[in-house]
Amino acid sequence: MTTYHTLGNAHRIICLLLLAIAIGIPCAAAVTLTPGSSATMTTISQGDPVYIRGIATGHPQVGLQVWFIGYNFAKVTTVQVNDDNSYDYELQKSDTANLAPGQYFVLIQHPMMNGRFDVVYDASSGAVINVQTGKTLYQFTGSGSLQSTDAATALIQAVSSQNIDDTFATVSFYVASPVATINPIGDRYTGDKFTINGTTSLAPDDELMVEIYSSSYIPTTKTQSSGLSGASGTVKVVAGSGGRNTWSFDVDTSSFAPDMYLVKVSGVLQDVTASTTFNVLCSGSGDTCSVPVSAVTVPTASSNATATATTTSPDTPTLPSTTVPVTTRQSPVPAAVCLGSIAAVLLIRRLT
Repeated sequence: MTTYHTLGNAHRIICLLLLAIAIGIPCAAAVTLTPGSSATMTTISQGDPVYIRGIATGHPQVGLQVWFIGYNFAKVTTVQVNDDNSYDYELQKSDTANLAPGQYFVLIQHPMMNGRFDVVYDASSGAVINVQTGKTLYQFTGSGSLQSTDAATALIQAVSSQNIDDTFATVSFYVASPVATINPIGDRYTGDKFTINGTTSLAPDDELMVEIYSSSYIPTTKTQSSGLSGASGTVKVVAGSGGRNTWSFDVDTSSFAPDMYLVKVSGVLQDVTASTTFNVLCSGSGDTCSVPVSAVTVPTASSNATATATTTSPDTPTLPSTTVPVTTRQSPVPAAVCLGSIAAVLLIRRLT
């Protein structure tokens, strides 16, 4: 009996720990990089944030020194280590929005035993300096500075020198111009309800504005019936599979007049645009269409109407459907943890 109760208590503790871990882990997070990991290089879109997260043992009082190196981009800052030896640094949207497309390198520097950084950046001169000798190692910013991979290589060589007790971990990421695509829509009929969707390199939870309007739309006076027939709204990007994130927008054509419709998708915060067209056809018999009286009356197609319909507004540029590497995010709660949590609950109920 004693053995049974001891084992039962142990099981309860383990199950509760698993449950606590599952609850504590967020189901989704922003783009996350872990220095020292061997994961495939992450690609982000301009304007998406990046989190640098990891573990630094020894709890250095001066924190960690963070170096960012890329094309015409150099940044050095520090981040404090938490009580549990974890650290977390955010490269904000305002930073990545101005990054040129290309590869970027991150180095996390630990001061080690002497509690100081032996390789530092002098902002006044733009040079990287060996604190022990006081000598300039190379130019990091300003005139004569090294660029991109050369600067990263020089920094690694400096910190890994046998006379320097600092240690480091590195990680890289790739910045790409944001892209959005719209899947083919095809012809629809008045009264149809369907979903327009597509892909994008923007990160999950980024917002897109979707606008649908008649190609025959013309401004009207306030005494005339509205010339607008269409719909609009914002949608959030959803994490996809196979390296592509997705978006979708529900459409109800009950109030649409038969016409060619323009679809424009644009980023709310990021500079990305895509456009396409589709036709709404008459669902009635003969010349009668099942559309509300308030809808715009569009004349039967003629040579002039056709020319108007096939002309795309300059405000709705058509982007090529190019597939690019897309933003990845920290994975949702691992399946093993979730299953372990469920098993924990069931075991607790059984033992109690």
